[in-house]
Amino acid sequence: MKVLVPNLGSTSLKYQLLDMDGERVLARGKIERIGGAQAAITTWDVDGKSSQAAAAIADHRAAIALLIGHLRSGAQPAGIDAVGFKAVHGGPRYRGSFVVDDALLAAMKEFVPVAPVHNPVYIQAMEIFREVLPGVPMVAVFEPGFHVTIPDRAAAYGIPYEWTEKYGIRRYGFHGSSHRYISQRVPQMLERPAAGLRLVSCHLGGSSSICAIRDGKSVDSSFGFSAQSGMEHAARSGELDPFAVLYVMEKEKLTAAEVSEILCKKSGLLGISGVSSDLRDIEEAAEKRNPRAALAVDVLVYEVKKYIGAFAAAMGGLDVVAFAGGIGENSWRVREAVCREMEFLGIFLDEGKNRQPTGGDRVISHSESDVAVLVVYTNEEIIVARETVRVLT
Repeated sequence: MKVLVPNLGSTSLKYQLLDMDGERVLARGKIERIGGAQAAITTWDVDGKSSQAAAAIADHRAAIALLIGHLRSGAQPAGIDAVGFKAVHGGPRYRGSFVVDDALLAAMKEFVPVAPVHNPVYIQAMEIFREVLPGVPMVAVFEPGFHVTIPDRAAAYGIPYEWTEKYGIRRYGFHGSSHRYISQRVPQMLERPAAGLRLVSCHLGGSSSICAIRDGKSVDSSFGFSAQSGMEHAARSGELDPFAVLYVMEKEKLTAAEVSEILCKKSGLLGISGVSSDLRDIEEAAEKRNPRAALAVDVLVYEVKKYIGAFAAAMGGLDVVAFAGGIGENSWRVREAVCREMEFLGIFLDEGKNRQPTGGDRVISHSESDVAVLVVYTNEEIIVARETVRVLT
C-alpha cells in the first residue's frame, strides 16, 4: 500500500509518499510561503536527490493540486492508495485513528476553538484531498490517540465533573505520533524490552511537550485539554493560571477571540523574549546579554527539568530521557542545561557526545550513568502511515 502523508502549516505543505511494503520513502517534498508572490518548492526523489523550483501558489488547494500532479507525472508515476493525516483534536470521541468522514470533520469543526491554529488547516486539507482524490480512503491519526492509556487520576481536572461528561474537558495529550515513535525506537536503541522501561520523552520544538511512558504506554503528558497548554511553546503561552487571563481581559477589555489570538501567536518564548519565536535567534540574543532572551531560554530549560522530575516521581523511577523535535535534536546547549544538576536522579551527561555535530539517533549519556540519555530523530510520518494501514486493513 502506498500512503501519502501530508503535513500542513499555515503557509506550508510538507509530504512523504511511503510504500508500506518495506516502509520505503518513494517521494518527499515541501512547499513553503504558500500565498506569497513566489512559493518555494523542494522535492526529493527515491534516491534522495533534491530539486528546487518557484511558482506562484495562491492557497493550499493550489499546493495540493501541484503535489498530486507532481506525483502522477514524475519519471516513475506514483499511485496513491491512501492518505494519512496527523490530526490534532476531535474531542473525546476521536482519540485514536479513524477513517475521514463527515462526522469526523464535524467533530473537528466543533473543537476549532480549542485548536484554532491546527484544526482549521487540517479540516480544509481533508476536504480538498477528498475532492482531488475521490475514492481514495483517508485516515485521521489524532495526536491524543497514544495518550488514551493515561489513567483518570492524571487526566481529571478539578472542575465540576459534568463539564467532563458534557464537554469532554480532560487531559488529552498531543504529539502522540512523535511520542509513540520514541516509545518504540528507544527500546530498539538500548536493546531492551519496552516492558519495565520508565521513559521521559521530550519533544522540543516550535511546539513542545513532555510525556511519561511506562511499559511502552503513555501515563502522563504535559499537554492538557488543548495544544495551548503545558510548557511554553514558540509563540503559544503554555500553562497559565486561568484567572490571569480573566484579569487581563477585564483590564484591557479584550474579547475571547482577541485573547485567543494573543495566547496562540504572541506568547510563549516569543512573548517572553520579545526577540523571536525561533530558539536559535533567542539563543543568539541571549549570548549578546539580552536579559529577556536569556530568561526565555531559562524558562524553557526549567520547565523541561521540572517535568522530568515530576514524571520520574509519577513512574516510581527513571530509566531513560529522550530528546526529540527540532530543539531536542539540534540544540546541545538546551540538552546540556536540562541535564545539569540532575545527577540526583542518576542522569550523567557525556558532554563530548552531546556536543558532537554528527546527526542521527545516539546515546549521549556517560557510560556509567544510571539513566540513559538519548537523542532520537522522531518520525511522525511513519507512525501516521502505519496507523493508516492498520485502520484500512
